[in-house]
Amino acid sequence: MHRYAKLIRWTLLVSILSVLIFAAVRAIQEPRQAADLPKVKILPVSERYQGDLELPVAGATGYASVALELKSLPRSDAATIASIKAGTGFTVVKEEGDWWLVQNGDQTGWLPHKYCLINLPDVIPSIIYDNTNTYASKLVSSGRNLPGITGYALYPGKSYNARLGKEEFIMPVLYAMAKKIHLAQQAALAEGNALKIYETYRPHTVQKRIVEALQQLAAKDAAVMKGINTSLWHISWFISTGISNHQRGSAIDVSLVQVTSKKDIAIGPYLGTVISSYEEFTMPTPIHELSAASVRFAVPVTAKSATAWKEAKFAQAMNGAAIKLQEYCTNAGLIPLASEWWHFDAGLATADHRSVGDYTLLKSYSRSPLKQLD
Repeated sequence: MHRYAKLIRWTLLVSILSVLIFAAVRAIQEPRQAADLPKVKILPVSERYQGDLELPVAGATGYASVALELKSLPRSDAATIASIKAGTGFTVVKEEGDWWLVQNGDQTGWLPHKYCLINLPDVIPSIIYDNTNTYASKLVSSGRNLPGITGYALYPGKSYNARLGKEEFIMPVLYAMAKKIHLAQQAALAEGNALKIYETYRPHTVQKRIVEALQQLAAKDAAVMKGINTSLWHISWFISTGISNHQRGSAIDVSLVQVTSKKDIAIGPYLGTVISSYEEFTMPTPIHELSAASVRFAVPVTAKSATAWKEAKFAQAMNGAAIKLQEYCTNAGLIPLASEWWHFDAGLATADHRSVGDYTLLKSYSRSPLKQLD
């Protein structure tokens, strides 16, 4: 009996020691685990983000459209931390007035968002994105293929997007323009439609390649030459021979679709809408038909005016879908280009600081809107 009692005491002692050792190890580990955790604000997935876009800019990918100075404070007279080259990508941490706090690698500082691009899929996920120029260009003229352009990938433009959890096109525009595009998309969604954006920023090297290919084709093909040179129109109406607003981040090429199904998904703590299936409306021409067949208005209208287009009459080929697309976009503050039914500008928002498009954007820096960085 004494032997059993002694065995029980030893068993209890071992059990107590095991509990104490486990508790001590856990006490040592817990502070280390807590220190390793990112600063996260956990919110229930219960409602949509309320703001100027579908999702907050915090955690979205941004790019400098021109060379900028990274500041220590959200003021132009603050100390400069570093010089940022045009095309530099970063994660937007938060917004304060006219400034973004941004993070690029181990550098954090403030940039004036007036001169910054924001990646549209990060903040308006309900739009359909399909930058065909990054995998198989649809650019043609009078139905003829442009040598070295049509069907080719003209520049890289897709990257893994951590915020969306998938490969997605990089589709940046100036921040102020993104808010106008959001308004246009909300108006379209309200009527069972949606925007389909084919291109936003386009590198200038690509612009020059398209111009050269079109000029060479026109020199050999009379039908192409006639399509881009009439008594009213000339080549630069269909592809800028200089710097276009695509290089400045203030232009989109966009079509319109009818939504046949959509669903809500969780993006961080917020609900986002994505289009599951759709049918693209028949437009006056296929997208990126570079000829007078694609003109929006019967006569040229200066692209330098934000209001001259209001007095213009539609070209005969314009149809109801193209007119509805223009209605969504112009009501949101975008400006239609007279020669292309798909092209809309945001005006000269950066007239004092224009991008020349001398960079290619290769990477997404997006994060979930869950992450709140101080």
